[in-house]
Amino acid sequence: MKMKKSISVLLFMVMIISSVGLMGGCGASKSTDSKSETVEGTKTAGDYKIVLILPGPINDQSWNATNYAGLVACNEKLGTKMEYVENVQASDFESTFREYAERGYNLILSAGSQFDEAVATVAPNYPDTTFCVVNGSKCDGDNIAPIFPKEYEASYIASIIAGNVSENGNFATIGGFPNEPMEHLMDVYEKNAVEIAKSRNITGAKATRAYANSWDDVALGKQMAEQMIDNGADTLFVYANEVGLGSIEAAKAKGVKFIGFSSDQTTIDPNTVVASVVFDFETFYIWAIQQYIDGKLTGNTVHEAGINESIFVPVYTDNITQDVKDAVDAGIQDFKDGKVDLKAMFAQ
Repeated sequence: MKMKKSISVLLFMVMIISSVGLMGGCGASKSTDSKSETVEGTKTAGDYKIVLILPGPINDQSWNATNYAGLVACNEKLGTKMEYVENVQASDFESTFREYAERGYNLILSAGSQFDEAVATVAPNYPDTTFCVVNGSKCDGDNIAPIFPKEYEASYIASIIAGNVSENGNFATIGGFPNEPMEHLMDVYEKNAVEIAKSRNITGAKATRAYANSWDDVALGKQMAEQMIDNGADTLFVYANEVGLGSIEAAKAKGVKFIGFSSDQTTIDPNTVVASVVFDFETFYIWAIQQYIDGKLTGNTVHEAGINESIFVPVYTDNITQDVKDAVDAGIQDFKDGKVDLKAMFAQ
């Protein structure tokens, strides 16, 4: 009897040990494999909760419209279900970020460097959400991953057009706010446009710059442009969202040339906006969102794209000659060949 009991106890203990071992082994394997299948095997682009925060209206024919076009392209070509909020005021930046982070959004994009500070404040509280400022420059955080179109490369293209179409070499530029990216793109535009005008034997070529300290004051844009035109400017370049619409009105009324930027502003009035440098944000956004889906849109890094990624496209009207188009093509090729150092044009 004792022997039978001992054998029974021994068999029982072996069964328990085997059972525990099997349970432990299956549990570990199932947890790892299951997670891998869920993330890599079944999650599609449409499963990610993504929202784009815009500081202005999607029909501004400038910055906001350009970013919205990128959103539409992602939804159509990648299958995302990206949402957007337009006309978000500076006083509501932080609360808007918090709202979507609290709702469990995976990726929150915001269009413009003006969102940098709000992201820096909010992002640390929501480590599971990636914050991406389009045109942003601050990336101090594991979940802060700005994407930056090298706008100074786009303004380089615009400067080649302007330098070749100006008749008196008097260039007027208006920016929204004097942040670093804005100053850099204006530096490149002004210096190269003036240099080209001088190479055409235009004496006294110069550039005059002003900042509106606004993105949406149309009347102010018109007033500023009128004053600059009255002071002799015959070619305008404005990067200030809706402020630019007012500047185009002034240029049209006074019969001077305007170089569009960001979106195709030639559609407003091709006899005034003689050419535009369009940001192909469809390509830019698709690239960025695919980077996110692939796990490559990492924090603590500014992810940049520009001429070499083909995101800047010149658009011409019939007012632009083939010689000017050829000059633009040559300038772009010089840049790609490393013959042009745009950063050397930044004001010190």
